[in-house]
Amino acid sequence: MKKLILFLGLIFLIIGFFPQKVTSESSMDVQVIPDEAIRLRILANSDTEEDQTLKHQVRDAINEEVTKWVEKMDQIEDARALIASRVDVLEQIVDNVLVENQSDYTYTVEYNKNVTFPAKLYGNYLYPEGEYEAILVTLGEGDGSNWWCVVFPPLCFLDFSFGTTVDEEEKEADEQEEVEEEEEEVTYTFFLVEWFKSWI
Repeated sequence: MKKLILFLGLIFLIIGFFPQKVTSESSMDVQVIPDEAIRLRILANSDTEEDQTLKHQVRDAINEEVTKWVEKMDQIEDARALIASRVDVLEQIVDNVLVENQSDYTYTVEYNKNVTFPAKLYGNYLYPEGEYEAILVTLGEGDGSNWWCVVFPPLCFLDFSFGTTVDEEEKEADEQEEVEEEEEEVTYTFFLVEWFKSWI
């Protein structure tokens, strides 16, 4: 019996001195996009500073208008019907922004369920590449970095393209760039130390 107690005590001490990984809860906070959502994707003409600035101005103008349309809606069918009926309004918004910036770029505005998106990492969540329901705006050649968010439900205060909020300084990245997982914040504790503290 004494040997058993001694053996168990030894095991307890060995386990107590091994560090144990603790994952920070804050590192797991993720804004997940619902299965039924409508996105907004804007393709710039190129990656020049001028073209990217123009893309952001188009983004702001369209997002401001569409947010008003859907802010009181809770059914995606209603949002779909309204957006589909107002594509011409979105085209006019894009046209106005281009005229204001004295740009002669051509553009297209589409709304359908088969808009192609590249894989993107936001926080700890990887949004896989694929075809999604979206408003797609293409400026000029459409060869520049894209920007996207979710207009229904309204999540455009988040920039899912680069994992930052829209208000933060945006750093455009090539769509072909490999997606790297962010390091998980980890802390280590010692079981025996924590157990001893609980008795103090």
